[in-house]
Amino acid sequence: MIDINTKFITLIGTPLDQSFAARMQNAGYAAGNFNLCYFYTETDDRYLGEIIEGIRRMPSFIGAAVTKPNKVKVLQYLDELDPLCRKMGACNTVVKLPDGRLKGYNTDGSGFVRSIAEEAKLSIPEHTYFCFGAGGAGRAICSVLAYNGAKKIYITDIFRDSAERLAGDINSNFAPIAEAVPYGEHSALSECSVVINASGVGMGETVGQSPLPEELIRSGQFYFDACYNPDKTQFLINAEKKGCRILNGLGMSLYQGVVQIELWTGKEAPVEAMRRELTDILAEKAWTRNHAESEVFGK
Repeated sequence: MIDINTKFITLIGTPLDQSFAARMQNAGYAAGNFNLCYFYTETDDRYLGEIIEGIRRMPSFIGAAVTKPNKVKVLQYLDELDPLCRKMGACNTVVKLPDGRLKGYNTDGSGFVRSIAEEAKLSIPEHTYFCFGAGGAGRAICSVLAYNGAKKIYITDIFRDSAERLAGDINSNFAPIAEAVPYGEHSALSECSVVINASGVGMGETVGQSPLPEELIRSGQFYFDACYNPDKTQFLINAEKKGCRILNGLGMSLYQGVVQIELWTGKEAPVEAMRRELTDILAEKAWTRNHAESEVFGK
């Protein structure tokens, strides 16, 4: 129940109709007895400055979450940036400090690192990586890999400039270990032990598709897809058939939200309650999808 002492956090971006964040966050607040409320503010970057200024001036707000297309532009409205956030050049979490200043963080990469460490037992410095996608998710994942000592990162994107820009930023801001490769050029895969899909191919309108031809998958590699709806994209299905270990992006989404709560509250987040809520949401989505399909085929 919202009362005079309730503090607020809003997710700023568009579109937001596919977001599970509010349910996951609010389930965490309830389980942790935090008097907080998370809600959506759907907007592009045209009014971002005014919204951030409002958050700065309203005592009831303790911060904000930021998603596309606002993760880069929001940087100009903040007073301070976490070092990793500054190097990545993108922010998904804003924390209002006790003195009223706004500090930016990026928890997407932190969520990825915690997920592969806890769920896949992967040690980042031991591996060479190939990443499909140089957008927001790809930037966060590749940047945090470099920050944590990855041997080498190959990056490809359908927009070649995006891959080259990300590789250049990593080489300048972290370590000279990134290389952009043309989309459709897969020769570097043979030296990679971890293959990442951060392109979005395999979800939404591209369900059933994969950015990587199945015949190029090599057993013994580890495959990660930032998508978790569906829980197994074609990218992961193909890899599993070849005997590869796989992991979807559910843990990444969960843990980035966990880190956000810990930044906003300074307290430990109720991880399992948040995980259960995410799992329940996915089960509901699957039931709705299957029910709709059965009605169509039943006609």
